[in-house]
Amino acid sequence: MFAPRTTPWPLVALFTAGYLAPYLLPTVVGRIDSGLPLSPTQAGAVGSALLLSSASAGFLLASRVDRIGARRLARAGLTLALLGYGGAALAHPVPAVVLGMLVGGFGSGTATAVAATRIAAQPDPHRATTLGLLGVSALAGAVYLTVPHLGPGHGLPLAAIALTALAVWPLTGRLPAATAGSRQGGWDASRLPHRRQGLTLAACMLCWSLAQNSLWGVSGRIGLTQAHLTEATVGVVFAVALGAGLLGVTGAGALGPRLGRALPIGAGTVLIAACIALSASATDLATFATGEIAWNTLYPIVLSYVIGLAASLDGRGRWAVLVGSASSLGTAAGPLTGSVLSAQAGFPVMGAVLAAGLLVIAVPMTAVALGSRPRKTVGAAEVFEPVEVVEIPLDTVEATPAAPERLTPAT
Repeated sequence: MFAPRTTPWPLVALFTAGYLAPYLLPTVVGRIDSGLPLSPTQAGAVGSALLLSSASAGFLLASRVDRIGARRLARAGLTLALLGYGGAALAHPVPAVVLGMLVGGFGSGTATAVAATRIAAQPDPHRATTLGLLGVSALAGAVYLTVPHLGPGHGLPLAAIALTALAVWPLTGRLPAATAGSRQGGWDASRLPHRRQGLTLAACMLCWSLAQNSLWGVSGRIGLTQAHLTEATVGVVFAVALGAGLLGVTGAGALGPRLGRALPIGAGTVLIAACIALSASATDLATFATGEIAWNTLYPIVLSYVIGLAASLDGRGRWAVLVGSASSLGTAAGPLTGSVLSAQAGFPVMGAVLAAGLLVIAVPMTAVALGSRPRKTVGAAEVFEPVEVVEIPLDTVEATPAAPERLTPAT
């Protein structure tokens, strides 16, 4: 299924390192809530600040990956992640922990921006994205299984993110450096293709990710306080849920473009809304586990198709980075939004509000997927081919027919 010679493993590893912090958000927020003198709302705000720092890196660097060089930016991002998260894991004063998480978040966002840009230039971006989601789901599941047994404190999940950045750093040697041509090239925003579809998708993804991470940021508290479970039990539920996500992403990778994008994105978002409402209303292990496992099975499937859709809008990866950064903004606001909604109205009402919002945005997301340009399948890969209309004046046609031009995939 995944041929070693054609799989961009350095990008997959970089994607995993960049996405690990959002995947570990519940345990990060829960640990700083219990291990530091912070209220639940304040802990949620710290989690939001981390993800906001990550999103800002994406917006800042979307147009600069080629000019600066993927290798240099990836190494800088992983270094910031190592120093930031590592420093926050070792620190105890709240300001030092927060500063370290902000630095680490910017590093994660830098790594994600490089990975998204380079993945969009691959012949089959959906396949590379699927592998990245598989990697981050497996790693996060392992962390959820082991961290509760290693002792209390806020440092363990942050140390896991830092060590992942350290492990991925040697692989950056296989990424391209900046070239003379890419250094001179600028980014003219007016030349972004499919601006209406791209902006619609970015706005929807902001709201989509806000709903997902409003629940994800407080899922640990739902399990502990509303379903009355232990931290170890909640960790097992999260690990099983992420394992189910592995199966879902594997299935999405096997299906590829066969179902198109509109059905997985539209129907998947509707099902996710139902899962969020169920999980937020859980008062026992069975309901909590059902909601979390079903939700985590569907979430990476839909996300992989959305990232593939964004990549198809621009072969240079700009929409992939911008849509990903908009998603990170929603992700950043999620923990604080979930904390405020649950504190004011309770977890079940929060879940109902988030589910209703997802049902609304499922419509424009599906419309963008239906209107996206078709891709031609070459072997196992999808190759984007823009549709162009060529006008030929009849009075200038030669008697001998010219050979037709061969369409080449956009890069």
